[in-house]
Amino acid sequence: MANTNITKIKSRWILDSRGNPTVETDVYCGDIWARAVVPSGASTGEAEALELRDGGKAFLGKGVMKAVQNVNDILAQKLQKFDVLDQEKIDAEMIAIDGSDNKGNLGANAILSVSLASARLAAKLSNKPLYQYIYEIAYKKTTERFLIPIPQSNVLNGGKHAGSNLSIQEFMILPVGAKNFSHAVQMVAETYQFLKKILTEKYGKSSINVGDEGGFAPNLQTTREALDIIIAAIENAGYTPGLDFVLGLDAAASEFHHNGLYNIDGKKLNEPELVEYFLQLVEEYPLKNIEDPFNEESFEAFAELTRKVRDVNIVVDDLTVTNVKRLQKAINIGAGNSLLLKVNQIGTLTEAISAAMLSMKNYYSVVVSHRSGETCDNFISDLAVGLCNGQTKIGAPCRSDRNSKYNQLLRIEEELNMKATFPKTFKDWRNFI
Repeated sequence: MANTNITKIKSRWILDSRGNPTVETDVYCGDIWARAVVPSGASTGEAEALELRDGGKAFLGKGVMKAVQNVNDILAQKLQKFDVLDQEKIDAEMIAIDGSDNKGNLGANAILSVSLASARLAAKLSNKPLYQYIYEIAYKKTTERFLIPIPQSNVLNGGKHAGSNLSIQEFMILPVGAKNFSHAVQMVAETYQFLKKILTEKYGKSSINVGDEGGFAPNLQTTREALDIIIAAIENAGYTPGLDFVLGLDAAASEFHHNGLYNIDGKKLNEPELVEYFLQLVEEYPLKNIEDPFNEESFEAFAELTRKVRDVNIVVDDLTVTNVKRLQKAINIGAGNSLLLKVNQIGTLTEAISAAMLSMKNYYSVVVSHRSGETCDNFISDLAVGLCNGQTKIGAPCRSDRNSKYNQLLRIEEELNMKATFPKTFKDWRNFI
């Protein structure tokens, strides 16, 4: 094997899908190198690891030169000669160098760029696909069988991802009836095109402008109006709602929570009323995935909804921000039953894997997720396959920053061939860990 000691680290800024700077880093072991780019969120949890921005006039305060310099001037020197195959040691050293509770000194964007590039380089040096390398560092064993994830495709946008009156941030379709991942992508893409046609005919061409994650952003008024249009698109594409597709929501409820009330569909609801609101939607629609239905500190409301639904993913995102301490609190009181895993919420691959392992150990499913501000880096596709968690959230089949994730999963499925399994249920991951 070639030299596996880190010899050079070089960082720079590039643009993300929203036209804002983000951090890209190359890690070298001699002449062999690998690269990673970090994403950025729009609706972010208060407890997320800190994404370091410069402030000032450049890029309207969103520059990342401080984070880039922290990689080039600090981490590049401190990590010299570290064995790139020791992911835990590299990540632990960066956390120690930062010394804060939220990675606020170096920036989670600086730290994560090195963490992910190191993992990609380690896989390359080990002559293993990245997904296989991730599986081995996560589970401390090898495998030949992998679970390809069901994609959660965001086809309609509201909230902070669009400029409409919809409070709900994302309306998703999940192709649970697909034969395999390539079939799932076909189903999603066909439904997306029929949705485009329906919106154009009913609301005009301006209704098919897309939001941050590629979903259409029509000026709709209510959640039910959006769900009805999606159901129509599924049926027009020749599929059966509830059988071929189920539906998902990312409420991002912290964004429409003010003074103890939730502003949704022209009404102001308290938490018990919002619980009933979601329960009614579950009764009316094939809704099997509800993410962040309450404010990010409302652990008890999450627990109440979780107790009252059956076979529905109540996904915790802003509530836990991929942080094992907050996740353990959620687990202890039964708040949610599924973790949205975002590596940039916590800032290192090691910590993200720890959150996934804690979730699955406690029978919480895991959804590996993109962010609204993305790049064409497709690390999370390999991460979802490597964790064998069975679900991933990567946006609409539109825009290269989203399609790069779909396309990487198509390549992985082809590469694995008969060793790739597509989930029949949301619980299939339990057979792979």
